[in-house]
Amino acid sequence: MTVTPRHQWIEAPRRSQRARTAELARNTQQLTPVVDAHRRLRGPYTAAGTIARALVPLILETAPGTVTDHTIELLTVAPELRDTVPATRETLTSLAVPEERTRFYSRLRTLRIAHGLAEFLRDHAENAPGGPYGLTVENVHAADATDRELLAVLLRRIDPALLRLTLCGAPGGEETAEGTESLAEALERHAERVEPLPLSEADTLVLSGSRDLAWEYIASDCTDDTPALKAAYHALPLPERAALHDRRAAELEATGEASLLLGAVPYHREHGTDPAGAGVRALRTGLDTCIDTGFYEATVDFGRRGRALVDQERDRDQWWAFTTKMTTSLAALSRPEEAEALYDEARALCADPAVHLQAAYATAMLYTRHHGTERRDHQTALGWINEAIALSTLLPDERQRAFHTVFHQNGLALIENHLGRPEEALRLVTEGLARLERELGPDEHRLHRSVLRYNRAQVYAGLGRLDEALDDFTDVIAEDPNYPEYHFDRAGVLRRLGRDDEALAEYETAMRLSPPFPELYYNRGDLRAARGNVDGALADFAYVLDIEPRYVDAHVNLAGLLVEIGDTRWAAEVVAAGLAVDPANAYLLCLLGRLESEAGHADRARAALDAAVAADPRCAEALATRAVLSFETGDLPGAVEDFSRSLEIAQDPVVLFNRGSVHEELGRWKEAAADFDRVVELDPEGPDGWLRRGACRLRLGDEPGGRSDLRRFTTLAPERAPEAAALGAPAGG
Repeated sequence: MTVTPRHQWIEAPRRSQRARTAELARNTQQLTPVVDAHRRLRGPYTAAGTIARALVPLILETAPGTVTDHTIELLTVAPELRDTVPATRETLTSLAVPEERTRFYSRLRTLRIAHGLAEFLRDHAENAPGGPYGLTVENVHAADATDRELLAVLLRRIDPALLRLTLCGAPGGEETAEGTESLAEALERHAERVEPLPLSEADTLVLSGSRDLAWEYIASDCTDDTPALKAAYHALPLPERAALHDRRAAELEATGEASLLLGAVPYHREHGTDPAGAGVRALRTGLDTCIDTGFYEATVDFGRRGRALVDQERDRDQWWAFTTKMTTSLAALSRPEEAEALYDEARALCADPAVHLQAAYATAMLYTRHHGTERRDHQTALGWINEAIALSTLLPDERQRAFHTVFHQNGLALIENHLGRPEEALRLVTEGLARLERELGPDEHRLHRSVLRYNRAQVYAGLGRLDEALDDFTDVIAEDPNYPEYHFDRAGVLRRLGRDDEALAEYETAMRLSPPFPELYYNRGDLRAARGNVDGALADFAYVLDIEPRYVDAHVNLAGLLVEIGDTRWAAEVVAAGLAVDPANAYLLCLLGRLESEAGHADRARAALDAAVAADPRCAEALATRAVLSFETGDLPGAVEDFSRSLEIAQDPVVLFNRGSVHEELGRWKEAAADFDRVVELDPEGPDGWLRRGACRLRLGDEPGGRSDLRRFTTLAPERAPEAAALGAPAGG
C-alpha cells in the first residue's frame, strides 16, 4: 500500500533535539542545507533569502528562465543577488529618493511574493534531477512575519511528494501572517507532527563560562540556544559583552551583504558600545529599508527599538522618523488605533510644525481609509486634512509649499470622493497637477505626479468618462511602465470600452510584471469566459483558488462554468469548497440547487434554493432557478411567482421566455404573448421568441400577426421551418 507523504512539523525546546529528530525522520535528498529562519540573522525573509542564495547560482546554469520569471521575488528576498540577477523591472516607487517617496507598497505585496517563491521552488523541484526533495527549516518559532507567511503558503501549495517540508521550532512563536491561513493553521492542516526525541544530557549541560563560549554565542548572532553558550555570555561584564557585539557587527558589515543590515547588524549595534549613536543609525537603516520594501511588521519593530534609544528633545528628526514610519506601517497592517495613539502622543510632546503637518495628514487618512466602519468618519478626516493644507500654505520655501499643498489636496480629493463628490475630487487633482507642472522642474517629484494622474484616471473611470481615464492611464504607464497595477486598471477600462483584445494584452503585461495576485487572474478569467474561451477561463479561475482559496467569486464563476459544460463532479467540489468559506452565498447555493436538481434530488434542490433566496431575496438568479424547479415538479403557479419576482429585479430575456412558457402551459395566452413581446424586443435575433409569440397570437385569433412572427422565425432559423409548419404556417407561407 502506497503511503502519501505529508509535510512534517517538529516542535521541541532545543535545536539540537530538533536536529536529531529531523535527521532520523529524513528520507529524501535535501534541496539545500538546513535553513535557519531566525529573524535576528537577516530580518524579513531570512529563510527565503537563504534558500534563494543557495539555489539561484545553480538554477542560472541549468534553467535560467526559472530565475528570470521570478526576478522581483528573488531580489526582494535576497538583494545580494543583484550582481547575478539584473533588476529589469524597476518602478518609480522603487527608484524614488526618500524625500520623494509618497507611495508605499500594499501590505499584500509579501503574500504575492510568497506565491511567486512557491512557484519558483515548485518549478525547480519538478525539473531538477534526483528528486523528490526535502527542505528543512529551523527556528520557525523565531521567524519574521514574511517567512511565516511564506512557509504557510508552501505548506498549502507544494506537494510533499515533490518537495517535503520539515519545519522545526520551539513551542510558542508569534502569529502575524495575514494570508489565507496562519502558519499554525497551515501546520495543522498540511503537516504531520513528528514526536521529538527526548532531551539528551548534552542538550541541557551548562558549563562554566568563558570568553570563547560567549564569543561563540555572539557569533551565532545570539540565536544559539545551547545553555553553556548563553550562560557564558551572561557571565561576561556588560562592557566586554558590548565590545564583542561591536566586533561581530564590524565583521558582518565588512561582508557587504545588504540583508544583514536588517537583522544581525542592528541587533549587535544596539547592544554594542554606542547604542545611541551607531545603534540608532543601524536601526534607522533597517527602518528605511523595510518600509520602502513593504516589510511592515519589521518596520514596526525597528520603530519601537529606535524610539527606545532616541530622545525626542535632543534628536527630533530621528525620533519622528522612527515614529512616523512606525505609524505608516501600523496603518498598513490594519492597526489604525495604535497609529493614532502615536500621532496623539507626538502632537502632545512637541510643537514642531513639520510633525504637526505630517500627523494631521496621516490622521485624516486614518479616518477616511484605515479605521474600521465603526470609527471611519469622513467629516473628522476633512478637519484634519484642512489643517494639513493650512500648514502647507505657511511653508517658507516656494517649491516645498507647492508640493505639500498639492500633496495634501490630493488627500482632500480622496475624502471628497468618499463623500460622494467625485467632481470636486477631479477638480482638486487636476488643479494640483497643473500647479506642479508650473512650479516644479520636470524631474522633481515624478512619483507623486504619476500618483496624481493615476488618481485622476480612477476618478474619471468612476464617473464613466472612460476615454479620459484611458488617456491618463496611458500617460502614467508611459512614465512608469513597470508598475503592474497601472496595466491592471487600464485593462479594466479597455474592457468597459469593448476593446477586449487590448484588455487581455494589458492583463498579461501585468502578469509579467508582478508576482501573482488573484484579482488579476480572476479578471482575465472573467474576460475569457465572456469571449467563449472556456478552457482558458477554467484555468484562470482554478489558479485563483490555488493562490487564494477564500476568493468566493472565483468559486462561483468556476462552478458556474463547470455546470454549463456538464462537469458536475468538479462543480460539486468547487461549490462545497466555496460554501465552506461563505455558507450563505446565494449564488453558490443556487448552483448547489441546480446540481441537486440535475442529480434527481428535488427535495435537496428545493432546500438549497430556498436557502439561496433567504440569504439574498434580491438574487434574481436564485429566484429564476427555483422557478424552473417548481415548473419541473409541477408547481406552475409557484414558478410564475418566482419568475415574476426575478423579473422585478432584472429584465432577462431567458427568464421572460421561461415565464411565458409557463403561462402557455396554464393557457394564459395573453400573458404569454406579452412576455414574448419583451423577449423579441430584448433579443430580436433569437428565433425562439418569435416562434412562441407566433403560436400565442394564433391562439388569440391574430392570424396575420401569428403568421408574420412564424415567417420571421423561419428566416432566422430556416432549418427549423417544420416547427413553424406544425403550428399552421407553411415554410413558404
